[in-house]
Amino acid sequence: ALVVALFLGLNAKAQTADYFPGKWNVVIMGTPNGDAKLTFVLERKDGKLGGIVQDTTGKEMTKITQIDEKDKTINAAFTIQSYDVNLMLEPVDDDHVKGSLMGMFEAKGIRIKENH
Repeated sequence: ALVVALFLGLNAKAQTADYFPGKWNVVIMGTPNGDAKLTFVLERKDGKLGGIVQDTTGKEMTKITQIDEKDKTINAAFTIQSYDVNLMLEPVDDDHVKGSLMGMFEAKGIRIKENH
């Protein structure tokens, strides 16, 4: 029973370690066009994290071209308004992230909880 409990505990921990997949409302503050509100839809396919960027209405704006995962942070590269940019995000708690766009603009995000 102890071995089974340990195995189940390790398995549960492994699943909670995949923090970023899901939908995130992210606000990038102080851009030349004011605060930018974007939704990042992230999913893991074949072990790699990928996704799209949507506007506030849910319309796809661009695909994320690459996501680098390191420790607890991600660095997502995408093109928006003809600019190649990258957004670094790190967890604050279970449902909040913080980071920066291009290392210049502060970003804050919150997980969108889907109603099942």
